[in-house]
Amino acid sequence: MKLQRKNRLRALSLGVVAVSGALALTACGSDDTGSTGDGDASAAANTSSIKCDDAKGQLQASGSSAQKNAVDAWVKQYVRACKGVQINYNPSGSGAGVTAFLGGQTAFAGSDSALKPEEVTASKKVCSGGQAVDLPMVGGPIAVGYNVPGVDNLVLDAPTLAKIFDSRITTWDDEAIKKLNPDAKLPSTKIQAFHRSDESGTTDNFTKYLIAAAPSDWKYEGGKAWQAKGGQSAQGSSGLAQQVKQTEGAISYFELSYAGDGINAVKLKTDAPEPAEATVDNATKAISAAKITGTGKDLALEMNYKPTEAGAYPLTLVTYEIVCDKGNKSETLPATKSFLGYIASEDGQKQLADAKYAPIPEEIITKVRETVSNLS
Repeated sequence: MKLQRKNRLRALSLGVVAVSGALALTACGSDDTGSTGDGDASAAANTSSIKCDDAKGQLQASGSSAQKNAVDAWVKQYVRACKGVQINYNPSGSGAGVTAFLGGQTAFAGSDSALKPEEVTASKKVCSGGQAVDLPMVGGPIAVGYNVPGVDNLVLDAPTLAKIFDSRITTWDDEAIKKLNPDAKLPSTKIQAFHRSDESGTTDNFTKYLIAAAPSDWKYEGGKAWQAKGGQSAQGSSGLAQQVKQTEGAISYFELSYAGDGINAVKLKTDAPEPAEATVDNATKAISAAKITGTGKDLALEMNYKPTEAGAYPLTLVTYEIVCDKGNKSETLPATKSFLGYIASEDGQKQLADAKYAPIPEEIITKVRETVSNLS
């Protein structure tokens, strides 16, 4: 009897596990079910224009953590329409993403910085008969988040930011900060400046802004690796945001989509009459003023870090999808073209604002769509 009772209990236990597992799978795949709520009707509308073509199998990609939240939103919609494709995006950072792509490990990479000439040369070993190109796909402001209790409205300029992140301004009641914020009650709290520990296109863009807008106060070369002395570090944009959230006196830089949960963002003083706020619309204004510096199918952009237009937020980055123009692997080419085609489409770009990203201006994204359609 004891043995029978034990077996019944074991069977019941296994049944519970099986049901739990089925529920978990149903929850994970609930976006693919045929339920009939308003959300499903909206999803159907969002996926109706996605062209799966012959896309199937797994698509490996990695890189920019800045675009992670955008990629998550895109993948959620895409796999509803193209159920035969599994997309695995690893937000390992722009530097790691480019390295993985050049090593032939991924179908495409996300990078917040355009490829360097030597990286384009190296890509010819991976792109048989072609080379890698930069396709601007995601825009957005780099928010300078801070944690100073009692200070909800903070204005800083490029020279002051340069000195803060170079450990030359060390307390929040410094005269330079007071001058920019005469009505704020600034405490004597020590400034805790955090930067990325990993190679990052966000760091590259942040320091490009400091180099261009405060050349006499930021003497470093810039790049994906942090170069200034002092400060503290954390992994990825999410790591920096977490440090700001939990550390009184902290300040750091990360994409606007990471600046939720009560993190305040600095307004930047520019040559415009009023300080610019980190918003999607203000980032789009900045991207619209960018110049295409890439040649041929490459669409690398150069930002204007000293805008005079009202509202234009200068600390704005563009994330590129890096892919072979020719010589893509035959087994991943259909899925690569299908997915990149979707995210560059009107519907794909519409997904960005809800995730606190800026769509790429029409005159640029039209060229991206043309390049994607001709990938081979």
